[in-house]
Amino acid sequence: MQYRTFAADRVRLRATLRALASAFVCAILFAGCAIGDGTEPPRLRRQLSEFVRRIHQDRAGNLWFGTNGDGVFRHDGETLTRFGVSKGFGTDEGHGDPAVRAIVEDASGILWFGTSCGMTRYDGSTFRNYTADDGLQSPDVWSLCIDRGGILWVGTYGGACRFDPATERFTSFWLPPAEAADPLRGVSSTTIIHAILADSRGDVWFAQSTAGVYRYDGSKLTHYTEKDGLTNGSVNDILEDRHGNFWFATHHGGICRFDGTTFVDIMKSSGVESSAGLEHNEAWDLFEDSEGNLWFPIKRVGVYRYDGERATKFDESDGLASNAVQCTFEDHAGRIWFGGYRGLSRLDGKHIVLVKRDGPW
Repeated sequence: MQYRTFAADRVRLRATLRALASAFVCAILFAGCAIGDGTEPPRLRRQLSEFVRRIHQDRAGNLWFGTNGDGVFRHDGETLTRFGVSKGFGTDEGHGDPAVRAIVEDASGILWFGTSCGMTRYDGSTFRNYTADDGLQSPDVWSLCIDRGGILWVGTYGGACRFDPATERFTSFWLPPAEAADPLRGVSSTTIIHAILADSRGDVWFAQSTAGVYRYDGSKLTHYTEKDGLTNGSVNDILEDRHGNFWFATHHGGICRFDGTTFVDIMKSSGVESSAGLEHNEAWDLFEDSEGNLWFPIKRVGVYRYDGERATKFDESDGLASNAVQCTFEDHAGRIWFGGYRGLSRLDGKHIVLVKRDGPW
């Protein structure tokens, strides 16, 4: 028991130090741009949050917005409500409300949030928080996924794990360690699980920060790296499209597509590379809308819509809150939302509008 307690405390300490370091870096990078301090452009005042990381709409139609330190917001069609530590969302680790990096909904309608201080479950009335004491590999959660069997998978700073509802605990899922990180590429960890995908065949995919991608078919792991055609080994997101193709957003290789046999570099074939410049090839997110278009943000450039042949770019000149878009989402009404630095934007028809705390909703 003493060793378990020490290990959990050590994990929490590392997570706290990382959060403090991240906050310090953000303070330097965005000095003078904080929301509501009177120094940002008038059009950006009263934005939802300084940084929106994740968007989800539940089965009841409520929109949820995960932020980078302001907890989570819910808009029920009429009222905007913020949930933080003071309302039971997340645990108090001494550095404010948690960053929310992932949101999923299970078959029972329960919402799960992956945050910088653990996991939070919401049953519609109360929050239940989970930490390293409950078996999480690390309280620093990056990704969530529910597979076809209803199993909740969690990707953390310390690896992957699964939730056992019978015991209310998480159990580790071992993935082979990556090779030493390449310091020239700025990746310092070999164990962060940036994304998890449960595909239409029942396989589960894991995107690691330096080791490429693993596919688990229920009995064995298959590993894909740059040697197999992946454009970069640091993968930020995975998506399966309606045709069964797999897409990967990478940290240094843009977007690539895998048909089960061959990887294709979409940045080159779509013309994105020539329009964005070779230095801008960091892709953060992947989303397929109801019309089959693929959306992906590129660092400091904006967000692209790819129709299978041509990529169309949207940036600040089109109305985005900023070119640092973190996530894309389509609501039940078919509206496309963008979350990122400086808050929320939404594509209404042909025009992008800023969505502030007072709307337009």
